[in-house]
Amino acid sequence: QVQLVESGGGLVQPGGSLSLSCVARGSIIAINDMGWYRQAPGKQREMVARISSDGSTNYPDPAKDRFTISRDNAKNTVYLQMNNLKPEDTAVYYCAALITSDYGDQHYWGQGTQVIVSS
Repeated sequence: QVQLVESGGGLVQPGGSLSLSCVARGSIIAINDMGWYRQAPGKQREMVARISSDGSTNYPDPAKDRFTISRDNAKNTVYLQMNNLKPEDTAVYYCAALITSDYGDQHYWGQGTQVIVSS
């Protein structure tokens, strides 16, 4: 069984920073793409950032220049550094990963961590 466990969410003031972490645990053979998504109340889930196994990154417009995704392959962990946070960044943030395990290639999701940007 494979699990993604996020941490690092919380309450932050506008203009502040927050760092999220997500560790993959279980019978993992390889981790391919990893990414962060978010879902605000009443909105669809959207991609925030993605990083491939070779470290190449992709950021949709909302996160560009403010968010940085990175990964530590030795620790099976992906990070999201968020700077200059805005109230519209308030959402539940989920990590996701394409993982090869004893069960084959599957997409996995974390349970989500709440980020609230408010004064």
